[in-house]
Amino acid sequence: MFTQITLPFAENALEPVIDTLTIQTHYGKHHAAYTKTFNDLVEKAGLTGKTAEEILSSLDSVADETLRTGLRNQGGGYLNHNIYFEQFKPASEAKNAPEGALLDQINKQFGSVEKLIEELNALSASQFGSGWGWLCKKADGELVLCKTANQDNMYSLKMDVKPILTLDVWEHAYYLGYKNLRADYLKALWEIIDWSVAEARYA
Repeated sequence: MFTQITLPFAENALEPVIDTLTIQTHYGKHHAAYTKTFNDLVEKAGLTGKTAEEILSSLDSVADETLRTGLRNQGGGYLNHNIYFEQFKPASEAKNAPEGALLDQINKQFGSVEKLIEELNALSASQFGSGWGWLCKKADGELVLCKTANQDNMYSLKMDVKPILTLDVWEHAYYLGYKNLRADYLKALWEIIDWSVAEARYA
């Protein structure tokens, strides 16, 4: 039985970056619906007991095309949002810069954290329609920036990388507070991203 992560913050704690109504709608309605539907499909497909990552990485084994598509979309919606919501804390509590091995790798590849943020924001903003921007890690520790459409992720696309951070660019993630200003939303998100979460994922 898959469950939504428990938010590591109160519904109003991310204001003004993310307003309370957006959290209530995004987490309380959209994410909740993905989670419920994914559970229903997993049971129907006889995949109970597998992790979401395992299911999404082996969709080819699901013969029924409609069921396979549903697992891809709903499972991606479930997992992507867990990764997304887990990485936030109120601006006053979030670790606002990485340290250690992750910082060393960022500096090696991008020159600075600021340059990484600039590149990831630009990549995420360029996603046509709904999707996600990602900071990922290869097995050798190299960092990779990528974007995915809809609810796809590195598991459903069979990319040999692990997620470190993700930026949700579906309109429901930002439209109540930012309207069509996707770039403003992406810029503001870094005030509440807790780099300690990214460091733990990188490690």
